[in-house]
Parts: sequence; structure tokens; C-alpha cells
Amino acid sequence: MVATSLWLGLFLFASVAHAEDVSINITIKDHRFYPSVTKVPAGVPFKIVFINTDKTSEDPASESMCFEKTVAGGSRQVIQVDPLNVGSYNFFGQFSRDTAQGTIIAE
Repeated sequence: MVATSLWLGLFLFASVAHAEDVSINITIKDHRFYPSVTKVPAGVPFKIVFINTDKTSEDPASESMCFEKTVAGGSRQVIQVDPLNVGSYNFFGQFSRDTAQGTIIAE
């Protein structure tokens, strides 16, 4: 019984530790986000790594995911996002709102 509880505890700890390692890369190129639609597991914190290949800065922002961060041209920024409920969450580039649009789907 103790061995089973220990095994189950280790399994649950490993699952939680792995879940916290969720990271997605989003490239900014020609004032657009690539990919523009990305999926993440619901209920798990994750990181977005914005990689700006443009020469100019972009300012990815999302009201629904509570972030805003300037990414200088030719650089990268990491944003930590709290766990999301199942659903669709939009983000945009403040400096290129007409073209820099993206969606994260939590499922």
C-alpha cells in the first residue's frame, strides 16, 4: 500500500513538473505572428517565447491573457502565462494591429 502511494505520488509530481515546462515559440516576421494559431493544454501555466526577426520592435499584448511586452527587433522575450480555461484567447501587436494578430487555443 505504501509503495503504491509512493509510486502514485511520484507519477503525479512528474506530471505536474512536465506540465509546467510547456513553452511555445511565436516568430514575429513582416509584422505578423507565425504561427498565428497555437494550441496549449488548458489548466497549465505556459511560456510564450516571442522571437522578433523584424528590424523594428513589436509589442505583443493580450487583455484576456494579461500580458504586454515589447520585443526589440532581432531579439526575443519570454512571457509567462497563467493557466487558461478551455477556450480561445486573442493577442495582437500594438505597433502593427492590422497584421500582427494571433490566437491561443486552450484545450
